[in-house]
Amino acid sequence: MPFADTATPFLPAALAQALQTATVTGHAVDAAAWPASLDAADIIAVHRERAQRWGDAAQAPQYWKSGGPSRSQPLGHAPLPPQGVHGNGADLGSTPFFLRGIEAEIALRLGASVDAEQAAALDEAGATRLIDAMAVSIEIVDARWQQQLQAPAALKAADLLCHGALVLGDWQPYRPVDGALQPCAVQIGTQPAQVFENRYGLQDPAWLLLQWLRYATAHFGPLRAGTVVTTGSWCGLLQAAPGDAVRVQFEGIGALRVQL
Repeated sequence: MPFADTATPFLPAALAQALQTATVTGHAVDAAAWPASLDAADIIAVHRERAQRWGDAAQAPQYWKSGGPSRSQPLGHAPLPPQGVHGNGADLGSTPFFLRGIEAEIALRLGASVDAEQAAALDEAGATRLIDAMAVSIEIVDARWQQQLQAPAALKAADLLCHGALVLGDWQPYRPVDGALQPCAVQIGTQPAQVFENRYGLQDPAWLLLQWLRYATAHFGPLRAGTVVTTGSWCGLLQAAPGDAVRVQFEGIGALRVQL
């Protein structure tokens, strides 16, 4: 079935509610019933509507994802629901995921608040100085669309960039990380562990901070100290199955486990 792209007015609240309902019920949405093309303002509006539904109506969300395949390509940013953020060793076996994609990431935490005016005046070094801690993280990639990852790119972006859940390891003081030198190991279920080296396209997780801070504060308001952003996958997109345990280790940074 072709994807819709009609003259019917697009209502961000309607799409946000459909995606929220799918998250709660485990019944996927048919992408063919929604416009295949959305502009950036539409996607932001859907994200804002989603944030209001999970409880971030009066303040900017505390959890975010940001990233992209390389520095030469546009970054994507999305707020994340706090209800889907978990600690090391979490058991998510009862969560109704449609997919169970696995991305091993490094999360960064703001040590100070920042507003749009402050973010606009920052340079890359200043943005990095706002970070007080880092942690190993696992993002569970999911899609509320019946077409899953074959849905149009705009609809996947509206779906919180295909976010399912976030698992965070122990926080430790921030230090720079060189993507060319930092290995990452991932084991899924009974599969042998895979080691990924020099696969992180942004080279340094802190590189995206300036763009993310300006985006988030411009569209969602001031960010609080303690706000967390994940910074993109070091292992591409791996696949897990129900019942798998997933283990991620960044040598010298930490290890993390989640049960699916």
